[in-house]
Amino acid sequence: MIEQYLSIFSKIDFNRIIDHPNILIAAAFWDEQRYMAAKTCYKYMRTIDDMIDCHKAEHKIISENEKQQFINNVKEWTALAHNAVNTDIDDHELMHTIRTFHIPMWPLEAFAESMMYDISHNGFKTIDEFLRYSQGASVAPASIFVHLSGLKKHQKGYVPPSFDVRAAATPCAMFSYLVHIIRDFQKDQQNNLNYFADDTMTRNGLTCADLMNMARGSDIVVGFRNMVREYLILADEYRQETYRVIQDIWPQLETRYRLSLLIIFNLYLMVFDRIDANKGKFTSEELNPSPSEIREKVYKTISTFRE
Repeated sequence: MIEQYLSIFSKIDFNRIIDHPNILIAAAFWDEQRYMAAKTCYKYMRTIDDMIDCHKAEHKIISENEKQQFINNVKEWTALAHNAVNTDIDDHELMHTIRTFHIPMWPLEAFAESMMYDISHNGFKTIDEFLRYSQGASVAPASIFVHLSGLKKHQKGYVPPSFDVRAAATPCAMFSYLVHIIRDFQKDQQNNLNYFADDTMTRNGLTCADLMNMARGSDIVVGFRNMVREYLILADEYRQETYRVIQDIWPQLETRYRLSLLIIFNLYLMVFDRIDANKGKFTSEELNPSPSEIREKVYKTISTFRE
């Protein structure tokens, strides 16, 4: 089996995977049908997310007319997903994917809700507000990954996972998202995006101007390092819970899907280990592994994989 996985690994072009890189690298080890299902789902989710983020990056604020247009776009996207469940129409790739792979509506609805939040808000007042938002922005996409991993294939199609997908996906999704916002701090600030909650900033004596100045190259202040430590402590709690979840669902997954879970988890662990709250500069260059480093991590995960 290892030889088969190394053969798949050798065909991955790590330099060309841009959107949802960790998810699509891990999903490359699935069967072709499920891999294409993942690509289809994330393509449409990415389109909605980028539509909003790119506008904020260029304009900082969204006018009321633009808000309504974005809201209508999200509603149209959600209606398309509902049609896959409630009608026999099957002439759209997303609808076909939802129906064929029994993808539940709740992740799609939760994701749409988080996009609605993005349209109407600019940041988060509290860490709890951010965590609620993350249920749609991170847990929902991760749940589709876990759902596809846990499907059982039969002659007449696929049978949904027997375990609680949301519960299984949540720890790794939250761990990866907390790591993600620290990793992308500089890029997000440059694009007028801030995922650090107001209450944690205030508690550490930080303002939005402080974050922007640090992203532009100013010295990293003590308050920011302390805030990052808070997020790392929370991330570490989810990291430990992820180990327990993987052990719980391991017997219910086919071998290649076990491997894919380890790959995506290890890729975020690699970033987690790069974050240095004491001495780090928190630049994109410092925190983003290169394609060759990602390639090496995936290779080591495969080489040490045990069923």
